Amino acid sequence: MTFKLNFSQNSKPKYRRRRSSLRNAPQRPENSIFEKLSSTIGKLTPSWKACIPLASIMVLLSAYSAVAQAPPGDLPETLTDTEQLRIGLDTMWVVIASILVIFMNAGFAMLETGFCRQKNAVNILAKNLIVFALATVAFWAIGFGLMFGDGNPFIGFSGFFLAGPDNSPAMGEAYAGVFDSLNWTGVPLAAKFLFQVAFAGTAATIVSGAVAERIKFLDFLIFSLLLVGIAYPLTGHWVWGGGWLATLGFIDFAGCTAVHSVGGWAALMGAAFLGPRLGRYQDGRPVALPGHNMSIATLGCLILWVCWFGFNPGSTMAANHTIAHIAVVTNIGGAMGAISATIVAWMYLGKPDLSMIINGILAGLVGVTAGCNVYSLFGAAIIGTIAGILVVFAVTFFDNIQIDDPVGATSVHLVNGIWGTIAVGLFHVEKGLFYGGGLAQLGIQLLGVVSVGGMTVLLSTIFWLVLKSLLGIRVTEDEELKGLDIAEHGMEAYSGFLKDNRGMAGGGP
Repeated sequence: MTFKLNFSQNSKPKYRRRRSSLRNAPQRPENSIFEKLSSTIGKLTPSWKACIPLASIMVLLSAYSAVAQAPPGDLPETLTDTEQLRIGLDTMWVVIASILVIFMNAGFAMLETGFCRQKNAVNILAKNLIVFALATVAFWAIGFGLMFGDGNPFIGFSGFFLAGPDNSPAMGEAYAGVFDSLNWTGVPLAAKFLFQVAFAGTAATIVSGAVAERIKFLDFLIFSLLLVGIAYPLTGHWVWGGGWLATLGFIDFAGCTAVHSVGGWAALMGAAFLGPRLGRYQDGRPVALPGHNMSIATLGCLILWVCWFGFNPGSTMAANHTIAHIAVVTNIGGAMGAISATIVAWMYLGKPDLSMIINGILAGLVGVTAGCNVYSLFGAAIIGTIAGILVVFAVTFFDNIQIDDPVGATSVHLVNGIWGTIAVGLFHVEKGLFYGGGLAQLGIQLLGVVSVGGMTVLLSTIFWLVLKSLLGIRVTEDEELKGLDIAEHGMEAYSGFLKDNRGMAGGGP
């Protein structure tokens, strides 16, 4: 059997009409910031226009000279060959784990795109791609210093642009007491930064899914910068930067609260301020707006599952024997989350919903994140099971209060970020209530949930309100109906592909 493609003259007008539709796509109001900026630049002479990139380069060079530091030198000569080998292996493990966490951006992109409609695919992919670039720069410039720099129990004041000494006490625990006499912290600062910037990018990406299909591209980018540059490192300093929560004994090994809950709270506020998508609720009842490609959503889930073995085990910041146990705990949490979510969705909704299976896996992975180094395997199984149950009811709860979250980000990351943090106070093999540890650790965990959540909600509300008043955070009704791919980016994710396939299959145009 052979197929013959027909490139006849009859197909040309279709292409011209599609190009014409792009030209006629809705444009931004003339009073927007971009329009004013473009108009101002357009009035400049070519000589002045050429000065703009030159001035930008000069500003960057001046900033570099202000924070310039010598490149890292060799290891101290007093270290033995065994110690140098250990540092090398630990550094290599941290870098590999960082790469896995960074690759989670691919998983989030596939998951969110598949869960949303075809007309918004390019927009979602663009957000997930650019957000990590923005997060890298924001965290390098200011976030890492605020989070891990010397300061007070509430905020750091040094280490911006990675200048200055290594002031990241919480990430040097793997080497506590090992190289104290040598003033050496083990894993170099660059490796620590790479791992932490991957986490920061994850927090911003969580927001993307909850506000999908109706937020302006520019507003999302600005909010991501503010979240990664200010809100995330501020509360992160309390947890991981030697701040007041760490001093009290708050435990969040790999980021249930520091990463997932922060992203979840920011996402919840964004979804609330944006309002639901058009047609999502009718007569007070939710109406399904099905995702266009569950295949890539499933692929995204599997990518995230695999990359979680960098997220949790990598938080050891050392290639030691605990990595294997943490990996097994992580896997059991995800597996039990999938099973329990499948069973509950089957009983509650009448069908084994694939989207619930996907979110059940992610909920279980989030649930065991805070204490994956201090759980038994049976404890991890219970935590993952409860996480899978919670996510099913959380999705329907947010639907009932008309918080439109197209991918279930708040149900996965916020609800189970809170559950995972509390679970430490229950299932910690030494300090947990169920293991005879009393209520002390549980109380500290609850305090961390409330304090970090309160601060994130406060800052996110300020950011969203300012953006809403200055720029307007939501696209127009016409743009939302046409799809953000055309309205915001002037292109389609599947331009010609779906049309041609339908035509060849006899399905019409």
